[in-house]
Amino acid sequence: MVRNSDAFGSLHPVVVFGYFVLVVGVSVVFLHPLILTVSFVGALAYAFYLVRWAGLRKLLPGLMLLMVIAALFNPVFNHRGVTTLFYWEDNPITLEAVVYGWVAALMVGSVLLWFVSYNQVMTSDKFLCVFGHVVPALSLTFAMVLRFVPRYLAQAKRIAAAQRGIGRDVASGNWYARARHGAAVLSIMLTWALENAVDTSDSMLARGYGLPGRSAYNDFRWRERDLMGALALGGGLLVVIVASVAGVLRAEYFPAIELNPAVPLAWLVIGVWALVCFAPLLLGLKEEVTWRSFRSNS
Repeated sequence: MVRNSDAFGSLHPVVVFGYFVLVVGVSVVFLHPLILTVSFVGALAYAFYLVRWAGLRKLLPGLMLLMVIAALFNPVFNHRGVTTLFYWEDNPITLEAVVYGWVAALMVGSVLLWFVSYNQVMTSDKFLCVFGHVVPALSLTFAMVLRFVPRYLAQAKRIAAAQRGIGRDVASGNWYARARHGAAVLSIMLTWALENAVDTSDSMLARGYGLPGRSAYNDFRWRERDLMGALALGGGLLVVIVASVAGVLRAEYFPAIELNPAVPLAWLVIGVWALVCFAPLLLGLKEEVTWRSFRSNS
């Protein structure tokens, strides 16, 4: 089951977009193992909350394989480090390269999982709300591309199913028959896409797109909880900046592994970062508990 909306997704698009920029940016910039572990677990939990197991069962095996490949390839090609574990074909496999490989794998997994949630929460109309007044042409083009990709895939499946019904299955027969049937599907799909593009262009022209002074409808309004979310987001960003300046999030892997000491400030930063990563999930669960309590008392 895919969740169409949740409490975090109902916030103003500026707050939602800023949140994903923060969590993805920190996950990419600060390669600290605890930071990335919290980010990965938080991203996985929120993605599971949004799309459930049905939406993740096809993604997780590929994601785990990608993370394992990223973790194993680094020590094979990167031989830096002072702690040699063993030799493979006369090349040293170092502890530092192995640890850095798994840290990089955590970073890749975290970013991909955050984008899974981003695709569920940030719809095309929200993206237009954020960037429509800044770069209107680019934001509209990007939003249309994001909308057309799943639409074209669905149309291609319908065309392939219709062709299969008349004996032109792209998955059966010899290679020549499969290629001929696939070319027929591609030709029909291309014709449909061109006709759809013309219809879209005529519709936008009839609605006055591009005319000077034309206003755009915006269904999103800034509310009090949006202000609270923006303040919380700014507080999390401030903590990250202070921690970066203070060297709390410093992590060095070459030539030797050096992490910041476990001082109280470091644990405070990790705790704040955990609250940031799990905030959408906690907000959604709180909303569900409140709603169920309201229904049981009514």
